[in-house]
Amino acid sequence: MIIRKALPEEFDIIMSIYSAAQDFMAQNGNETQWGKTHPDPLLIKKDIENGELYVCTENDTIACVFFFRFAKDPTYDIIYNGAWQNDEPYGVVHRIASTRRVKGAAKFCLNWAFEKCKSLRIDTHKNNIPMQSLLTSLNFKYCGIIHLESGDERMAYHRIS
Repeated sequence: MIIRKALPEEFDIIMSIYSAAQDFMAQNGNETQWGKTHPDPLLIKKDIENGELYVCTENDTIACVFFFRFAKDPTYDIIYNGAWQNDEPYGVVHRIASTRRVKGAAKFCLNWAFEKCKSLRIDTHKNNIPMQSLLTSLNFKYCGIIHLESGDERMAYHRIS
């Protein structure tokens, strides 16, 4: 598998992957994390323009898409019912979605992101059991609850070397 920055001409393919992920979450008891409106297409276009949206490809076909940045994330400034493992600089992954056609694609992406920064934070919805299981299997530690700008709660995870 290869990870590279997403290209503007891949926008429609990327949005179809997000749409399939919305359907998968709804079918697996997590209809409220993204619903049918998240991620917003304008946000995805901005992520692509900023060079912060990545794709994982296998045989020139996109298998997974995700946001990655090595920078402080304001939604992680305050954590409730716990604490981050450290206060060192960290990377963040958001909006990760797999086509589920290539086994291990999401795992590959998270490991790639971790290799870039050695301190990686991510959050997920309390009903997103598949993501929680994946994060635990990759040695992410549950750290507490954070709130998105919308006020929605998310379970916060952190992996450090």
